[in-house]
Amino acid sequence: MHPPRVLIASADQRSRTLLRAELRELGYDAIGASSLASGLRHPAVEGDRGPVRLVIADDRTAAVPALLERARAQYAGSRFLLIQRGAGAPPPGSWDKVLRRPVTIGEIVAAVRELAPLPPELRGPIDR
Repeated sequence: MHPPRVLIASADQRSRTLLRAELRELGYDAIGASSLASGLRHPAVEGDRGPVRLVIADDRTAAVPALLERARAQYAGSRFLLIQRGAGAPPPGSWDKVLRRPVTIGEIVAAVRELAPLPPELRGPIDR
């Protein structure tokens, strides 16, 4: 059994790195990219890794509708989480969840656990 892969597409390297580290600590296979375009280089299914189950994008990386549609096609069946600045309307498309800044790493992790839960056999003793 492989943990769900989570693709984090964010121009904010510091936040992306912290979130990736926290998700890996919990047992997720978290991968990062500075943009959605560079994130699309990760195949939906890769060798001995689980499939991408969740794509996290900030509103800057999700601002190009064509790239967002490519991501939805490439990662068909995946959930999509948007981290948005301000109270405006989210970028076009359906989002499984939208979190608005300011948001903590803990709040994002809680959303990941909701949208792409770890299989029971991969959960730590605290999560069971």
